[in-house]
Amino acid sequence: MNERVTPDGRYFVVRGRLWRRANPDLPVEKREALVSELMAARRAVKAAMKSGNTDELVPARKAVDTAKIALGERGPVWWSDGAPDLNRQKVKDSPYADWYRE
Repeated sequence: MNERVTPDGRYFVVRGRLWRRANPDLPVEKREALVSELMAARRAVKAAMKSGNTDELVPARKAVDTAKIALGERGPVWWSDGAPDLNRQKVKDSPYADWYRE
């Protein structure tokens, strides 16, 4: 995968889009537990999709969202300098455009 991390460590770039990274200030044990929860939730989404069970799909997707918010990948930003959230924005249309072109 062609993945690059922005100089400030807030985002990684995949296929020309910025994706918010997890909060680097999370304690290792907490991050590991949340990643484990996220992976379990993703497996539950996959299983629900495969089985076609929409009753299981909704809570599985909610669990993914909850884990991503706790990791800092979604929801309120984890930095405190007032910079906007550019999650999912095209890097070429962002303040990181010059850096990305280099």
